[in-house]
Amino acid sequence: MLSTAFCVALLAAAAAAFALTEGAKTELSPIFGTKIDKVFSPTCEPRICGKRVADIDFALRGRERLQVWMERGGKRVATIVAGRSYPRGKVRLAFDGRAPDGAVLPDGIYIPVVRLVGDHRTITLPNQITLDTRAPQVRHVPHDLRKLISPGSVGEPGLVLVPYTLSARGHGILFVDGRRVSFTYRQPLHGVLQWNGTLAGQPAPPGRYTLEIAVQDEAGNRSKPIRVGEVTVRYLKLSPTRIVVRRRARFSIAVVIGPARVTYLFHGVRSSTGSRRLRLRAPKARGRYRLYVEGAGHGASALVVVR
Repeated sequence: MLSTAFCVALLAAAAAAFALTEGAKTELSPIFGTKIDKVFSPTCEPRICGKRVADIDFALRGRERLQVWMERGGKRVATIVAGRSYPRGKVRLAFDGRAPDGAVLPDGIYIPVVRLVGDHRTITLPNQITLDTRAPQVRHVPHDLRKLISPGSVGEPGLVLVPYTLSARGHGILFVDGRRVSFTYRQPLHGVLQWNGTLAGQPAPPGRYTLEIAVQDEAGNRSKPIRVGEVTVRYLKLSPTRIVVRRRARFSIAVVIGPARVTYLFHGVRSSTGSRRLRLRAPKARGRYRLYVEGAGHGASALVVVR
């Protein structure tokens, strides 16, 4: 009878232990809904990256007194919350990437740790935060950059292409006279940037422009722009721009660069043509006359000297 009673008690204890274990398995975590930034830079320019901190957001199932800190390589390196009570619901914290003395911490991977003071329980969040302060560099840009573009012209290049190679993955950025005109939303090691001759959505005025390229990583670190060359934008070009002819003589001027159709004005006569060569007759009187040509909103002129 004693042995039977002992066996029954042992089975009851085992059943109770099993029930407690299963209950612990199904118990909900006091922290849920974590949302933590993966990478950030505490030294990036705010106008570029938007912020210099990594957000650490989560929710509590009940009121808790928390201590929160950051670890790197298993060592505590920065305190986020020294000890504070939070109600049930969302908790919004931030890691600024700095040591207690204000110095920027070394680049690397950091892990947030939360201690529930009342429960004497410490939870290491599974989300890693990468602190990155080094911008990638542009390794290679072309030396034979196209020197002339003519958007909207017939038979002429309408855009300039700038292939590049980076030291690490990042967004390629193209600047024209200091203004950003192209940005790659993917982050390849090799890419091509292009400019179609527009600034702020409008055709750039005719002239010469300086092109620069830079790279920006996921954390918001941006390299210094590197000059890659100069490009001339031209919409209409006549050849020659000065011609000497006799009175009543026939002559022609070529539209070297221009749209498919142009309008021209000479000696009070206006006409339009799709030809690349304007065929005209000189006036009866000697003098200096101006030929005006317009196409796609742009214009050019040539001087005609009649002798």
